[in-house]
Amino acid sequence: MVKEVTNVSSSETPHPSEQRLKWRRQVIDAIAQTMDLYGANYSFGQLYGIMFFEDRPMTLDEMKTQMNMSKSNMSYAVRSLMESRMVDRLEDKRDRQDLYVAETNFFNAFQNFFTIKLQREIDVMLGAINEVMPELKELILSLDTPDDERQACLQDLHKMRHAVQYYEWLQSFVDGLRSGQYFQGERPAEK
Repeated sequence: MVKEVTNVSSSETPHPSEQRLKWRRQVIDAIAQTMDLYGANYSFGQLYGIMFFEDRPMTLDEMKTQMNMSKSNMSYAVRSLMESRMVDRLEDKRDRQDLYVAETNFFNAFQNFFTIKLQREIDVMLGAINEVMPELKELILSLDTPDDERQACLQDLHKMRHAVQYYEWLQSFVDGLRSGQYFQGERPAEK
């Protein structure tokens, strides 16, 4: 179905800056929704989106005003975004307040966010598996272990070995992501 175009008087047409801000809010909401998909708090995604569109560094007070959040929540949000390397604190200050700026290159933001999250998953899982596997092997080899328990342990050991293969593959993926190998020819030059 084709939408019929009608003449709209200039008083009904939104001012170009109002239209731009509406579109900006739409993209900020999309950024927040997608960050929420990856486990980042929706409001933290909104903050990143606001900072993404700023043409200057922002203080916590400026962010607080735009987000209508308490200073403690804002501080927590900024700290979380900094841990994911989506936001950086600058060395410069404005009126003795720290200044923060968002990573605006989506290639870098993707690289930073996912290398940190995936590396944490690898470290946690391999740490647990590597701690448990020797104990499991001992139980399998023990003469005191009943046959049905030995079989269950062997199944668990098989699953853990498979998991180790996966996490070794994931580590090579993360190493490639960290090095930028997947962005060859894709990543535009920094401006």
